[in-house]
Amino acid sequence: MTYKAVVIGGGPGGYVAAIRIAQLGGKVAVVEKDRLGGTCLNRGCIPTKSLIAAVDKLKAVEEAAAFGIEVGQPMINFSKVQARKSEVVEKLVGGINFLFNKNKVELFNGTAKIKAPGVVEVENNGETQKLQCENIVIATGSSPALIKALGYNGNTIITSEEALQLTEIPRSLLIIGAGVIGCEFAHIYGSMGTEITMVEAAPSILSLQDKDISRRMQTIFKKKKFNIKTNVTIKKIEEVDNGIQAELENGDIIKAEKALISIGRILNTKNLGLAEAGIECGERGQILVNDQMQTNIKGFYAIGDVISKYQLAHVASAQGIVAAENIMGIESTMNYSAVPSCIFTSPEIGSVGMTEQQAKDQEIPVKTGKFNFMANGKALSIGEGEGFVKIVTHKETDVILGVHIIGPHASDLIAEATLAVKNKLTAKELASTIHAHPTLAEAIMEAAENVHGLSIHG
Repeated sequence: MTYKAVVIGGGPGGYVAAIRIAQLGGKVAVVEKDRLGGTCLNRGCIPTKSLIAAVDKLKAVEEAAAFGIEVGQPMINFSKVQARKSEVVEKLVGGINFLFNKNKVELFNGTAKIKAPGVVEVENNGETQKLQCENIVIATGSSPALIKALGYNGNTIITSEEALQLTEIPRSLLIIGAGVIGCEFAHIYGSMGTEITMVEAAPSILSLQDKDISRRMQTIFKKKKFNIKTNVTIKKIEEVDNGIQAELENGDIIKAEKALISIGRILNTKNLGLAEAGIECGERGQILVNDQMQTNIKGFYAIGDVISKYQLAHVASAQGIVAAENIMGIESTMNYSAVPSCIFTSPEIGSVGMTEQQAKDQEIPVKTGKFNFMANGKALSIGEGEGFVKIVTHKETDVILGVHIIGPHASDLIAEATLAVKNKLTAKELASTIHAHPTLAEAIMEAAENVHGLSIHG
């Protein structure tokens, strides 16, 4: 049996690619050594959002009195929180299995290795079988950087994977790396009463975000009594009684019950047979592809984290569709001009396009507009007035270059901004679009108006 394509990896890139190939009439197989859904569904996006939903409910109860609702002191049943998280994951994994059956995608459990062009060997419990195909899609993702030099042991010194499986809420947690993952776990466990310390080598937390966003979130975290240390690195960590002890390069000593390493991810490209197949990789081990997701070898495609363009599930899915369409004879290319990213802290962060600094670094003349949620009727009504919308435009053409939101439901609001950036709308065009009242989205309209100093409520 020869498949139109064999997809190696069943994460958000791989399973989407497989389903699209099947929808377009191709016979397709997926090889997955673990569970469908990959890191995103099983050990990343979905389980963290489930825990965040729990702490959001906790916050709602804690603040209920301000809305005239009298309730008792909330108690956290952490085992039930974790059980619900697992239920959500299982339901979504089951959903992918259903979609595979519906679209006649064949699933092979096991470890894949490329043996030759058009040949993928699958090993499972000592047994092997070979799949013949016209095309191979590599979608094997990434894993947390374990950093054994920092003493990783999976117990007191952990990564995000163990942080999702804890059976008890830690009394204190040292988070090494204040990027997206570190900040989300700071929000999760800090909201449950854990004493949080964050250590970041960069000058600020969330250093890749617009500086105004980064500064605001750092201020919010400090208000929550998080101990934040920037511009410093860890010299060593060792286990001590009741936890860990970290020594910083500046000589400071930090003690905590657990330490979470969240300083990046490594690409899952080892033992795939890439070198033997002649597939070209970059300095960091990333598979090199063109905008049609094709490698240097005909019939080989790569998508998702392994190409290290954006380590985002939604980008992997988009790349999967592009690869699938090209495999099925439909010319398709990736467009990275408007890639949204979200951080599920409290408040949330949503960003798309260029930051103000990135535009200035490229010597693009910029003009910005900002609007605070404190002046938005819906935000005040729901008790979520913290944050703002910032729009970065080209000073001469008024075209929107980037939008950066910190505030309530920023992860949902960024969709409108992404559409605006992708279609090169101007601030005036966005401002002149009627937005329903009272809604949080009005803050985007007012930020666009503020680019020209015309915000009514700003």
